Amino acid sequence: MRAALRRLVARMHALERPRAPEPLPVTIGRRRVYVLPTAFGLFYGALVMAMVLGALNYNNNPALLLALLLGAAGLASLIATHLQLSGLRVEAVSAEPVAAGEPLQLRLALATADGRRRRGLRADLDDASDRAATGEDGRAEFTLALPTRRRGWLEPGRIRLSTTQPLGLARGWSRTWPRQPLLVYPRAEAHPPALPESGGQASHSRPHPLGDEPHQLRAYRAGDPPRTIAWKHSARRDSLVVREFERSQGLDVVLDWQALAPLPWERRIARLAAWVDQAEREGRRWRLRLPGQAELGPGRGPDHRHACLRALAVLPEG
Repeated sequence: MRAALRRLVARMHALERPRAPEPLPVTIGRRRVYVLPTAFGLFYGALVMAMVLGALNYNNNPALLLALLLGAAGLASLIATHLQLSGLRVEAVSAEPVAAGEPLQLRLALATADGRRRRGLRADLDDASDRAATGEDGRAEFTLALPTRRRGWLEPGRIRLSTTQPLGLARGWSRTWPRQPLLVYPRAEAHPPALPESGGQASHSRPHPLGDEPHQLRAYRAGDPPRTIAWKHSARRDSLVVREFERSQGLDVVLDWQALAPLPWERRIARLAAWVDQAEREGRRWRLRLPGQAELGPGRGPDHRHACLRALAVLPEG
């Protein structure tokens, strides 16, 4: 019985607008808002009907007037609940990429087209939910933690926006279906071997406060470590000067897909993802060579890391 009821509810939800992904921003119109009484609303309606029947049975005009006022208040709350969602504008959906298996923090930005404040708004997607209210500027932001299971592009699906304001007698809801896939990085290998060293080109040394070799003298700047102050030279010049050191960056690391030929397809991706993170932590420059793509790098830093992990994430299934 419960399974049949769930299938019926799923079919009803499939008929709700929108029925296909839509580009953002999008405004929720009155035809996209659905309103039904809550459990408390059904009890309230039954109570009002009992009062009406009792007042008519005993010909009690004050009780009948009270029942009609309560009924009118209930009907007005249905309209107010509808107006809480009507006119909302879904502006953007975004998320920082995470490795497969970690929750993706989806951010949903809303605004009001008419400037009215909306209270008690709720966003639901699968098992994730969040509550918010629009501020004085008519804007609100939800954060939904979505589970991730595989690398690549993740379609967020249909997000339900709902509210029970102002009296809790009715629940109004609407759905939005953003046409904006979110990126999920591949899961990195837990204990990868050391970075490969062969095939790279020597990179230049660069100044580094924790380097090993003296590089040059320069004027003291606030925040310089005291150990870098050249006291003898400072005494001769009658002003503080500090030593700058340089650190050799070693060889560029070459992360080659073909070099991992003995490993299965997904194991190669996990190994390369782990090496990308390891090279970034160690401050190394690296190149990434993937089949059918131009070589990425040499480079380092957050942008280069994102480009490499994105290329690994969108590789076809092996």
